[in-house]
Amino acid sequence: MAEKILIVEDELILQETLAYNLKHQGYEVETAGDGQTAIDKAKQIKPDLILLDIMLPGMDGFEVCRILRKDMSVPILMLTARDDEIDRVVGLEVGADDYLTKPFSMRELIARVRALLRRVRLMQNTNQDSESTHKIFHLNNLVIDETRHEVMIDDKPLDLKPKEYDLLLYLAGHRGHILSREQILKEVWGWDFFGDSRTIDVHVRWLREKIEENPAEPKRIITIRSAGYRFEG
Repeated sequence: MAEKILIVEDELILQETLAYNLKHQGYEVETAGDGQTAIDKAKQIKPDLILLDIMLPGMDGFEVCRILRKDMSVPILMLTARDDEIDRVVGLEVGADDYLTKPFSMRELIARVRALLRRVRLMQNTNQDSESTHKIFHLNNLVIDETRHEVMIDDKPLDLKPKEYDLLLYLAGHRGHILSREQILKEVWGWDFFGDSRTIDVHVRWLREKIEENPAEPKRIITIRSAGYRFEG
């Protein structure tokens, strides 16, 4: 069965161009020209991936992503007309998986679409292989339930974004080891992720705000100067 992609783009010519090329690659494609329609369609068709423009009429792409992330873990590739770091950081903060700056080549877009979908398939296969094992990390007052995809501190659930959870799980699984930014980027985001190591620092900062008693003086996620990070639990 063909994988479904939802294109959210208000520029009709670009929307049609994206749809044509993705259909030519064998994907099933749906389109939306504004934020509310995108939310309604995403919940209706449950796409395998969403291409989401930031600049939309009415509700912008950041808000659409924030709303969808409450109920869906579908990979989201954000499209921005500005090569502005704040756009990329905000996009990651609201739950986007990757970003692409206009103008872009169709070859690059298709490569990123394939990379995101391949990563999802690999994660699904891994989860199926390990679903019979109920793995739980008990790290003092921090508990990570890998099977239930839950994280708790003092028996209170934490609201983590998908990549925050993936990062925490990877760090906890390598407790006591020094992990370079490049190593974390490869293992958590995938070797074909198009971002850079600053993505790691941003997500570590967000994690510290949620799991550290004092984020300014972290005791769990330790920065190792010129080397990376070490998780102490």
